Amino acid sequence: MSLDSYARHLSLQDLVPLLQEQQAAKVDVVASASSIRAHDGMVELFGVTPVVDERGVTAVDGLYRPTGAADGQIADKLGIPVRYLRRLRERERLDLYDGNVNGWLHGHTDTDLPEPDDRSFLLRLFTPPQQNQPGILRALVSDRYGIIDNLDVLTAVLEGVHAAGADTEIRACDLTDSTMHAKVYSPQMSALAPKFLANYRSAFSNPDLETERRRVAGDLDRWRPIAAREGKGYALGAEPVVFAGFRFSNDETGHHAVRLTPELVVQICGNGLTIPMFAHTHRHVGERLDAGTVSWSQDTLRKKLAVITAETRDRVAEWLSPEFFAARVEELEQTAGAPVTQPDKTLDVLAKRLGFSESERTEILSHFIAGGQLTAAGVANAVTSYSQTIPDPDRANALDDLAYQAMTLA
Repeated sequence: MSLDSYARHLSLQDLVPLLQEQQAAKVDVVASASSIRAHDGMVELFGVTPVVDERGVTAVDGLYRPTGAADGQIADKLGIPVRYLRRLRERERLDLYDGNVNGWLHGHTDTDLPEPDDRSFLLRLFTPPQQNQPGILRALVSDRYGIIDNLDVLTAVLEGVHAAGADTEIRACDLTDSTMHAKVYSPQMSALAPKFLANYRSAFSNPDLETERRRVAGDLDRWRPIAAREGKGYALGAEPVVFAGFRFSNDETGHHAVRLTPELVVQICGNGLTIPMFAHTHRHVGERLDAGTVSWSQDTLRKKLAVITAETRDRVAEWLSPEFFAARVEELEQTAGAPVTQPDKTLDVLAKRLGFSESERTEILSHFIAGGQLTAAGVANAVTSYSQTIPDPDRANALDDLAYQAMTLA
């Protein structure tokens, strides 16, 4: 995958090869500030001990191009205003970029400037695709960062689902250079939600909106994936059915956490309404790593993954129980029917309260109109259908987490 790249609306069969490809390109190294410098807007490592692992010996000295997230972490660790550092890159003032980063890393003979930084950092890298090309700096984080990779998390969560005895399917996955998102639902756990879906038609019956959704998915045809699966096709808008499900995500480069969140999945269009107040977060903070040390022992890793598996088993057993599902659908139905008579003004207020950008507010309004549902539920469905058209999976999932609140505020 390329710098700051996204892959959206993948199947599990699509996801696993990409995770394996990323895994093969990953290198993690702890390096002192004295062995890091900026050069032409890239990060150069020098004098760093090569990494020795099951793949052999990997030399890590050389140039790495930071992702946008890594630029933010560099700014944070060195106390440089992040907007300023990003503006230098955008305006191609790489001389000033280098001067700021190197000045704070290495200090200066002038006593008014800082002393050299004496810290060490964990750098998460992708090796160069070819010789004489730069690699990718995915993250510059604390040397206490707990490494648990996406492929390990995927395996641990799926083992937890199996241990819970749940009948589930992965309906869609998203992947970036740093983060994995996966959406799971139970085809056997369904209920009618007539108020939540009253008069709703899929926003993707609008060809322009469907084109946007397909554009972010590349050539993967995933339109209405649940309704079409296992003979569940039906006339558009005929059945107000929701399924029980949950999502899980793992961030390899920033928040060092696995997040599990229950959700309700709309059959007609695949909208996923997360219920963030029940979300469970597992943080994996590690011990301090010495220079050159890049991972925990396999025994330690197995124990940490076993905790994730056990937590997933317990959450899935709770969230996919008939009692939990019925309670969430009832809550949904109680809120859904509130009328929205002035959608433009309503979206203005919600944008300010929930942090929607102007372009997001405009697009959500388009999905609201296309959905034809002039209620609070229509606002939630507009947010979750619009999120499917966004290239950035992290922002798309953040919007889905705001949809329930948007419905209650509408």
